[in-house]
Amino acid sequence: MNEYLNHFFFGIYPYIAMSVFLLGSLARFEREQYTWKSDSSQLLKRGQLRWGSNLFHLGIIALFFTHLVGLLTPLAVFHAFGITVQMKQMMAIVGGLSLGLVCLGGLLILIHRRATEPRIRANTKWTDWLTVLWILLTLLLGLATIPVSMQHSDGHTMLALMDWAKHLVTLQSDAPLYMLAVPAIYKLHMVVGMTLFIIFPFTRLVHAFSGFAAVGYVTRSWQLVRRK
Repeated sequence: MNEYLNHFFFGIYPYIAMSVFLLGSLARFEREQYTWKSDSSQLLKRGQLRWGSNLFHLGIIALFFTHLVGLLTPLAVFHAFGITVQMKQMMAIVGGLSLGLVCLGGLLILIHRRATEPRIRANTKWTDWLTVLWILLTLLLGLATIPVSMQHSDGHTMLALMDWAKHLVTLQSDAPLYMLAVPAIYKLHMVVGMTLFIIFPFTRLVHAFSGFAAVGYVTRSWQLVRRK
């Protein structure tokens, strides 16, 4: 049973998650463009939004790309820069802890703001709560891997995760085998994280595509707002 679940969650489920993520987002953009937005609550109340939003977005964007680079960059590239497996492991621990805490701090501010402000709470959909609480769960599980990583300073688990990711993106059927000996906390974190991609197309998270795609955003003119 354990081998079957391992094969499903780390050999089949990632492709299911990516298919739902891509096709669901495409269908959402094609059929419901007016819902393709972040549903900002700034007009309802500005308090705590700046700190919470900035910390959260800084943390989660940095975590996404560091995970992507850490898992998919060939080990030979790190060695070419003089970075050993042990050094990469420590970089992952320090970077993951720092960015995780930044993201967690911002998310907790946003959750507190949404839960305690009556007008914002009244305009909150169940999908909004699902989104923030699922991200919170993913973050907490990710931070829970830090103590385990410190006990495996040789980087063996990190190498297994890199091999799994490499074989997964190259469509090799033996990818799940690399996950058999990985500690359960990593597996749980990864399954919850992959599920976030399934949730993505059906929530406000789709606005992230607009953020990445709008390259001209950083050079646009200021928006003028006239007060009464």
